Amino acid sequence: MVQVYAIVNQKGGVGKTTTTLNLGAYLAAAGKRILIVDLDPQANATSGLGINHQELEHGLYSVLIGEKNLSDVRFQTPHEGLHVVPTSQNLAGASIELVGQEHREFKLSQALLTVAHEYDYVLIDCPPSLGLLTLNGLVAADHVVIPIQAEYYALEGLGQLLRTIELVQENLKPELNVFGAVITMFDSRTKLSKDVLTELYKHFPNKIFRSVIPRSVRLAEAPSFGQTILGYDPGGKAARAYERLAHEFLLRDEQNAHESTV
Repeated sequence: MVQVYAIVNQKGGVGKTTTTLNLGAYLAAAGKRILIVDLDPQANATSGLGINHQELEHGLYSVLIGEKNLSDVRFQTPHEGLHVVPTSQNLAGASIELVGQEHREFKLSQALLTVAHEYDYVLIDCPPSLGLLTLNGLVAADHVVIPIQAEYYALEGLGQLLRTIELVQENLKPELNVFGAVITMFDSRTKLSKDVLTELYKHFPNKIFRSVIPRSVRLAEAPSFGQTILGYDPGGKAARAYERLAHEFLLRDEQNAHESTV
């Protein structure tokens, strides 16, 4: 049965899209069927997989306003088993157009129902905000993954995000679960990164992935070539980190599934 994950943090520049793309690539490499949904009007996940969003005729916007089915707009990526629903900047208009509609928070959830049986995991790259688009991502999801940059302001806004998740649980999706947080842009040479890591483990002892994503020039370069780190620099330290993260992700998902059946 498909599991849907919202990759979310309202703070920008924390490695959210990078984590979505590379986690997806390594899950696909592990033999899983993966769908990435680009829910961010900046369309970074779209361009990061080699799709020119400026030339995109139909994408997620067309789906949310009811013009197209999700299966009509998805693309096969260079990775076998990995598809993407791309987006363009016109998605920003959907936030306004959906405001007056009934069940506006459920548009993405409803769209995913038509293809969910084809995938093991759906990864939703949410925008860096807590608006209607992100709300659609949270309502569509079973689980939340939160990328957190290893820097001084890492915890800033995290409380607000967790409160938003609680509100979604209370009012729209009681079963929504915080699956875990991923430490990104970690620099082992700095005391600050180590201090932030220690602080996060202290606050969220059972929710922090042990696989830490390092700061990496090659990782930052990969999207400009329309590639994941698996395609661009598969032998590098960032690639190895995301491979470990995918392995840990699968183990945690398997453990959760086991616990839910006991």
